[in-house]
Amino acid sequence: MAFTTITATYLKEYENWLKSQDISKTTIGIYLRPLRAIFNEAIEDGIIKREKCYPFGKRKYRIPASKNVKKALELAEVQKIYFYECNPELPGEQQARDYWLFSYFGNGMNPKDIANLKYKNIDSDYLTFERSKTERSLRSDPKPITIFLTDDMKEIIERWGNKNKSPSNYLFPVLEHGLSPLRQYELVQNFVGFINDWMKRIFKNLGIDKKATAYVARHTFSTVMKRSGASTEFIQEALGHSDLKTTENYLDSFDKDVKKEFAKRLSSFKEKAAETEFIQ
Repeated sequence: MAFTTITATYLKEYENWLKSQDISKTTIGIYLRPLRAIFNEAIEDGIIKREKCYPFGKRKYRIPASKNVKKALELAEVQKIYFYECNPELPGEQQARDYWLFSYFGNGMNPKDIANLKYKNIDSDYLTFERSKTERSLRSDPKPITIFLTDDMKEIIERWGNKNKSPSNYLFPVLEHGLSPLRQYELVQNFVGFINDWMKRIFKNLGIDKKATAYVARHTFSTVMKRSGASTEFIQEALGHSDLKTTENYLDSFDKDVKKEFAKRLSSFKEKAAETEFIQ
């Protein structure tokens, strides 16, 4: 199908058809956002011109937005996940729980970025990387994210990480060198599904009546940081967001000591649990 055949009218009719099939707005958005990304890449590569056949945007076609449902967990719920006793006969349970916690402690890192981490990204007590999402979407060089490696994150790396710690090797055994982009995509999707499926089981066992997805860890990180007193600018940098360019223009990067201090707040529930045990 040619780009020129995908018009705003065509997309609207497609949306109406999906709705007639009882497809939700969220799913429609999942279907259409990759198509918009293809258009944007084609424009950047000079294949098409925006003014001639771009069907998205104001006064054209707008991808429907789903209702903004709160996805973050309370700190007490994170505490339950952290202290959850995994079944030793089900190794996948602890592995998925650990990857979920690695995301939470690691600035809400998404699974694709976790899968793409390499040992060269580690520098002493810090982990520095660039979001996979920004590799081709930004015209300028993306701003790297620096994370303080907590003891919990180090233990997870030691427990599940690749034993070959050469700088160019992947941190976790999700991807390997020499794979095609399609195979990489498939493995990352399997990785996401693995985490989500096991976390759904853990949430059910813990009585947490919320969606058990890897994205929840990211949303929870940002919410806990905000409630802990972190500024919106700090959270923006921690998450690797680039849409608030006017904010980035006059903000300096936060130094490593600040990152270390805020990283400690993510596991403050451990201190409270220890205090309770001492009192008893």
